[in-house]
Order: sequence, then structure tokens, then C-alpha cells
Amino acid sequence: MQSMLTHYESMCQLSAEMVSAARDNDWDRLCALEQQVSRLRELLRSLETAESLATQEAERSHKRELIMRMLDDDREIRRHTEPWMNHVRALLFGTNMERNLRKAYGATH
Repeated sequence: MQSMLTHYESMCQLSAEMVSAARDNDWDRLCALEQQVSRLRELLRSLETAESLATQEAERSHKRELIMRMLDDDREIRRHTEPWMNHVRALLFGTNMERNLRKAYGATH
């Protein structure tokens, strides 16, 4: 059985790959990687209580370091995805607004 630390290291690697996908605007890859991280997160939740008492201080320190790297990666991912999401929201809002105006005023193309 793999240790919790191994799973955190895997999550950290996936997080770095997510940054790369976000920078490349590769949303499909970003979503697939996020699903992998989510599965690992759930696995860690189940292992956390069983292994937490046995974890050495050095492992805790490394775990903190990995978590901090993942948080930095998350900020970087958001820096790339939020502008794109805002653009999509604006497009969707504009399309809905246009549709509602046409419906309200009977406008046709």
C-alpha cells in the first residue's frame, strides 16, 4: 500500500501538469487532470485518519511543502482560467440577452 506522502506527491505532480494545461488553454486536459486529483483527494481523506498518528515529523513537513506548492499551482491555474471563464460568461449572457430581446420585441434576422 502506498503511503499518504506518495499520494500527496502524485497530487502535486498533477497540479503542476494542470498549470501547464491552463497556460496552454487546454481545458479538456485540465478537466481530466482535475478529475485525477479529485480521486486522489478522496483516497487521501480515507487514509488521513488511519495514518496521521503514525506520520513522522519529517513527512509532515514534506506534506506541508507539497500542499503549499499545490496552492501556488491553484493560484496560477485560476490566473489563466478566470479570464477565460469571464469571457464565456459574457458571451453566454450576451446571447441570452439578445435572445430575450428578440423574443420580447419580435425581432428577426
